[in-house]
Amino acid sequence: MATGRVDVIDDADDAGELRRVPVAVLAKAPTPGLAKTRLIPALGAAGAARLQRRLTRDALRKALDAKLGAVTLWCAPDARHRCFRALQAATGVACLDQPAGDLGARMHAAFERGGTQSPMLLIGTDCPPLTPRHLRQAAAALLAGDDAVFIPAEDGGYVLVGLRRPQPALFVDMPWSTPAVMAETRRRALAAGLRWRELETLWDLDLPADLERWHAWSRSAAMPTAVSQAAGTAGDAP
Repeated sequence: MATGRVDVIDDADDAGELRRVPVAVLAKAPTPGLAKTRLIPALGAAGAARLQRRLTRDALRKALDAKLGAVTLWCAPDARHRCFRALQAATGVACLDQPAGDLGARMHAAFERGGTQSPMLLIGTDCPPLTPRHLRQAAAALLAGDDAVFIPAEDGGYVLVGLRRPQPALFVDMPWSTPAVMAETRRRALAAGLRWRELETLWDLDLPADLERWHAWSRSAAMPTAVSQAAGTAGDAP
């Protein structure tokens, strides 16, 4: 395993190499009762859905701003929600239905579709501090020869995974949504003989206790809203 910072590639030739690395974004529809359910006690079902809509827009904006390869939005339960349609119209990203199965099956399906011919990154929508620079660092790690790259989460999971080629063993029968995810992923990567890199650990927004931190971060962060503005209000109703 390699850990630490990966320098972002800035010259024109290598920037072109970074465009070989597509990005998949997994997102739930901002439907009350479906999205951010662990935040419903604090925000109510409609409030949690509005937050999910914002997080989805922000995650998609960051993926596009990273200027890597094609960005794909994988939608659950499907791509018919007005928010997804508005984002597709505004950005031109492909919106695909997430397949049936647990989180691991859906993640592996995304890699099988987009990561067989080139390295690929996959993110969710729950990590506000994730930046385009993190995505470019992760892509650079894969292009430099690492088999996998992760950004661990403080809660024991991870907020980004990148692979040079699909690795089903990393996703099958994983104890998702538990503090054991990253540790078990490391164990499996080691068993598979993979060379992997971990970038800086970030926090995600899952529980009511995370909201105060998110509010403080939002006040201090400059958050461009190009995707949100371009999408207009077409996707605003949960």
